[in-house]
Amino acid sequence: MNGTSKLNVESGTYQSGYYISLFGAALILLWIGIFKFTPTEAAAIKPLVENHFLTFFVYKTASVQMVSNAIGVIEIIIALLLIFSVKFASLRRYAGIGLIMTFLVTLSYLFTTPGIWKIVDGVPVTDFFILKDLMLLGFGLMIVQNNKK
Repeated sequence: MNGTSKLNVESGTYQSGYYISLFGAALILLWIGIFKFTPTEAAAIKPLVENHFLTFFVYKTASVQMVSNAIGVIEIIIALLLIFSVKFASLRRYAGIGLIMTFLVTLSYLFTTPGIWKIVDGVPVTDFFILKDLMLLGFGLMIVQNNKK
């Protein structure tokens, strides 16, 4: 990884890429976070949440919609942290940590949810919507690392 050790984080291209990634991640989180307040999304995430080793118990204490709402609030808060981190650099670390935690959990759903993988025409496929979280996890790691400088 010699090539990545000499990144010019001050270059216009890097800065443009950073802000496109930041606002793109914020948009995705805000949009999905708002959607969590709908019964459709609450029902859609139920199999993911109830089969996960960190979240399986939540439906014993809260309704499907309440759990979805709570997740939506968390996603919206992380989106707002990202947006406000443009003006308030001290928020960057929290936004990055929020991204990392959120997307580690969502990516782990690929391994904890029964039936999420299928074979179609001999090719393993999954809910590709979750795979975008791999890139967002990487962006969270970049934010945390860049915040150390």
